[in-house]
Amino acid sequence: MDASLLLIQPAAPEPIYRQIVGQLRRMIASGQLAPGDLLPSVRDVAGQHAINPMTVSRAYSLLESEGALERLRGKGMAVAATHRRIQPEDKRMQLIDLHLRELARQARELELPSEPILRRLGELLEDQE
Repeated sequence: MDASLLLIQPAAPEPIYRQIVGQLRRMIASGQLAPGDLLPSVRDVAGQHAINPMTVSRAYSLLESEGALERLRGKGMAVAATHRRIQPEDKRMQLIDLHLRELARQARELELPSEPILRRLGELLEDQE
């Protein structure tokens, strides 16, 4: 995995370590990162995104404590060999449910109808492919 695959948004309200944790969880759950895949070093991620190495280390440690990552002597961090490769769709949906709820709340506050929001979401999903 290349450190540039992580999208870090320093101005976002979500702490940077949580951004990293969330993105890695989703990449593991979807199978983009398979068991045994090595992660970029703490130094590489911190340098690529101009963030504190302790922030990256915190994210990696949290995922290690959850069993999603494992430390390989002399190689760094990797997706845990015992971690299931692709989770069922309902489990993957749980990973974005909070964000969808927040989007729905904001749309209601802005009094936006659902049709243009769904259309825009579809466009954004297609742009990523």
